[in-house]
Amino acid sequence: MLTDEEIPKVSKVFEALGNPIRLKILNLVVETSRPLHIKAVAKIVKKDYAAVYRHVKILEESGLIEIYDVGRSRVLSPKNKEFIKMLIEKAKSYMEKH
Repeated sequence: MLTDEEIPKVSKVFEALGNPIRLKILNLVVETSRPLHIKAVAKIVKKDYAAVYRHVKILEESGLIEIYDVGRSRVLSPKNKEFIKMLIEKAKSYMEKH
């Protein structure tokens, strides 16, 4: 059972996962073998940099990814790739049954 202190933290994760663009970004980040530049992600998801950056900040605030600077670029990396993959697989499995 979740404690009162844990509920807001867990809620942030579900909120971050509740948007199709953020879910697509998260899936890209965990499925690549190397960190992704935000510009590359914006091109893949066909959104402008500013929109993607806003989504990325929400994913970072939820603790799912981290953003770091490489030169003048911002790069994304999953915080816990296996956990995120497990979450996505569990959601897919649930949806197949319901």
